[in-house]
Amino acid sequence: MAFSNIQSLLIRSVVACALFLSFSACSGFQNEELIVEEDCELHVEVPETFTPTIATKLGKEVDSLFTHLHKRKGFNGTVLVTKYDQIIYRGAFGYADFKTKDTLSTQTVFQLASVSKQFTAMAIMMLKEQGKLNYDDSLQVYIPDFPYKGITVRQLLTHRSGLPNYTYFSEEFWPDRKVDLSNDDVLSMMAVHKPNIYYQPDRTFSYSNTGYALLASVVEKASGQPFAEFMREHIFEPLKMHDTYTFNHELVTQTGRVATGHIGGRRKRLPDYQDTVLGDKGMYSTVEDLYKWDQALYTQKLVKRETLEEAFMPTGKVNKRAESYGFGFRLKQVESGDTVIYHGGLWHGFNTYFLRNPKDHSSIIVLSNLTNGSLNYMKDVRNFMYPAQPKNTRKQARVASAR
Repeated sequence: MAFSNIQSLLIRSVVACALFLSFSACSGFQNEELIVEEDCELHVEVPETFTPTIATKLGKEVDSLFTHLHKRKGFNGTVLVTKYDQIIYRGAFGYADFKTKDTLSTQTVFQLASVSKQFTAMAIMMLKEQGKLNYDDSLQVYIPDFPYKGITVRQLLTHRSGLPNYTYFSEEFWPDRKVDLSNDDVLSMMAVHKPNIYYQPDRTFSYSNTGYALLASVVEKASGQPFAEFMREHIFEPLKMHDTYTFNHELVTQTGRVATGHIGGRRKRLPDYQDTVLGDKGMYSTVEDLYKWDQALYTQKLVKRETLEEAFMPTGKVNKRAESYGFGFRLKQVESGDTVIYHGGLWHGFNTYFLRNPKDHSSIIVLSNLTNGSLNYMKDVRNFMYPAQPKNTRKQARVASAR
């Protein structure tokens, strides 16, 4: 499907969502012991056909899917799935640490890998609303000695800066891998060594960890606060995400509470000198805290609705599958025809997946601490949640959208 069609679909999705949301007062949603306190104006209209019996049935089917992935594909991790803002399934499979046999729970903390990028993008959006930065500012506004010209905050958000990947050039330029690498160190390496750019700014999309590490530095310069402190004070604490934080050596080694990363052969993968660079990764959280995050994105608790909608607008085709990228989120059309907002992550023994569908306020949240390829089967879960419509139904939907 052409990019212009994807863009059109996303716009119609946002408009349709707004039309079908109910402007009733928010009273808060409770699901067993997990409570999300809302301060929103908008709720999705739940169809009469979505009964408690149907929700329970869906949950059992999701459980069957992940049980199969656990037994047949080696999935090890935690899962939370919602529909119409309600949790229909949550579960944990396997171990937080294969050596100690500590079992996982939905309160276990995981490294989010690149799912962290959406939080960094939110910090930038908040500062933009506060008048402390503009998306089209050059990097030199915040980092005067930054050696690459013509790169803007917006280009970092949308992976269009052309900058080289610090995870590669730090292997060449960082002398002692026993010494932690900081965001300031990344800036210093770029200023001193000036590694070659991949392409000119805004020429094309190229996924960039460097870009989001630089955005964390921009957050610090624009806010006057350390990045970790800004995230805690302005995002995690207001949303009561009590098990969410940025990388900290003391916190990430808490046995039993924080999952240990594992690679092939279930070998333990401990953090190294690159883990201390924040913005592109380095957030830790649970599936239950990510549910709070998901729900907050339907409110205006952090930023105005129009600000968030801009973050979900496609800025250009990123691959042959006609996906696009907003601010910290990938955008794609699934089999049902809905346009979903999602991101995956892979880093040092952790594999993560966070998907939201604004049309029915559903989400698929998966955190794994074993990088064995089992999350490659998320397509099966997506196709179950968003199955292809019969041809006649799709034709009727196109006719209706054209009116």
